[in-house]
Amino acid sequence: MPYKVIDTLNQYQELLAITNLEERKNYFRYTMMKPFEEMWKLINVPIKAKQENGYDVLMATKMLGYAAVTNNKQIQQGLSILEENNVYTVVVNTIKNCIENASKSGLKVNTDEITFGLYVADADKLKLQKGFSGFGGIPGFITVNIYPTDYNLPKLPAVIAHEFHHNIRFSYFDWDHGNVSVGDYLVIEGLADSFAKELYGIEQLGPWVTSMDKEELEYSTEVIGEVLDIKGFAEVSSYMFGDEIAAQEGYQSVGLPFCAGYAVGYKAVQSYMKRYNKTIYEATLATTDEIIHGCGLFSK
Repeated sequence: MPYKVIDTLNQYQELLAITNLEERKNYFRYTMMKPFEEMWKLINVPIKAKQENGYDVLMATKMLGYAAVTNNKQIQQGLSILEENNVYTVVVNTIKNCIENASKSGLKVNTDEITFGLYVADADKLKLQKGFSGFGGIPGFITVNIYPTDYNLPKLPAVIAHEFHHNIRFSYFDWDHGNVSVGDYLVIEGLADSFAKELYGIEQLGPWVTSMDKEELEYSTEVIGEVLDIKGFAEVSSYMFGDEIAAQEGYQSVGLPFCAGYAVGYKAVQSYMKRYNKTIYEATLATTDEIIHGCGLFSK
C-alpha cells in the first residue's frame, strides 16, 4: 500500500514568508491543498470560490478547525512545537504501522496511494476536541489538524490510526453523506476508535471517547438507542457530536453531552467484539446491522 506524506511543515514556512494576503491565500489553495484536490472535489469543496469570499477550501478548512492562513502567531507557535517533536517521523512510523497491521489481516484501502497531510489547528475552534481533529472519509486521503500540546501530541498516532481506519471501512462500505443514519455513523466512529485502541491503547484515545462518565454514557446509550434509524447529516450530527458542538455549528440540540455518539459507538463496537469474540479486523467487515443488533446495548 503506497503512501505519501506531504511536507506541510516546510509549506507552512513558505506560507509565512508570503506577506501579500491574496498571494498567501493562493499558496494555501494551489500548493498546500493541491495534493487533496480530488478529495475536496468529491465532497463538493472548490479550491477557489467563483465569487469573492465564497465557499472554498479556505472557508472549509477554517470550519474544520484549521488555523486561519492570516494567523501568523498561531501557525508559527504550532509549527515550532511540531518541529521540536520530530512529528514528521511520528507520522511516517504511524502510517507504516497502520498499513502493516491492516495488510497482515487482509484489509486494504481501495486506492493507488494514500496521501497524508498534517496541519496546524485553531486551538479555540477545537477547544472541546482538545486541539486536534482529522478527516479520513475518502479512501486515499487523510488529514489531521492539531494545535500541539502536552495532552494531544502523545495521542497523535491514535488519531491518525482512527482516520486511517475510515479509509479502510469506506473501501468496503459506501459512505452516503446525505443518507447516513445514527446507527451507521456511530458504528463507523466506534470501529475507528477500536482500531486506534488496538494499535495504541485505550489511554491514547481522544476526548470524544474518554471524557464521559459512566452515568452520562448510560444516559446517552439510552437516548441514542431510540434514534438509530434517523437519517440526514445535520440530524445525525446532533446525536453524534452533542449539544455544545450543535450550538457551535447550528445543529439542533438533543440533550446530549460532547461527542455522545462517538462514546456510545466505541462502547457498541467493543461490546460486539467481546460477545462474538471478533478482532477489530473482523469487525471492520461487519455491517452496521450486525454490530447494532449484536452489541447487546440496544433493545432493537
